[in-house]
Amino acid sequence: MPDLLKRDFTAQAPNQRYVGDITYLPLADGQNLYLATVIDCYSRRLVGWSLADHMRTSLVEDALKAAAATRGGGRALAGAIFHSDHGSVYTSKDYARLCARLGVIQSMGAVGTSADNSLAESFNATLKREVLQDETLWPDEATCRR
Repeated sequence: MPDLLKRDFTAQAPNQRYVGDITYLPLADGQNLYLATVIDCYSRRLVGWSLADHMRTSLVEDALKAAAATRGGGRALAGAIFHSDHGSVYTSKDYARLCARLGVIQSMGAVGTSADNSLAESFNATLKREVLQDETLWPDEATCRR
């Protein structure tokens, strides 16, 4: 996949450019939940997300479907660019099929370069810092999900 954003995380209007990523949310019992996000580059609004106890392709598919629903359903994302890293879930054939069905154009940064998706990385870091405050993990799954 080409890098269509080239670290330019701006947009002239809503629904043109999105970024997404997966982050782990550590639990006190040693397990993790995984959060997949879809963020509009124009408004910086979180328009789609999914939370699960796995990092299978369905996690990121659910986040993109949620973004489509937020924007009006169907092909509401048609023509928009979605930028991610080269994680296996984003490079899977199933995810490519979903993007094609929704009319979403895939974009990916260079392998091993977090700056190529810094908007999504920054969101993840801010979420953990602001929600966890001085803690390093959530006490249990229910608290984390809330």
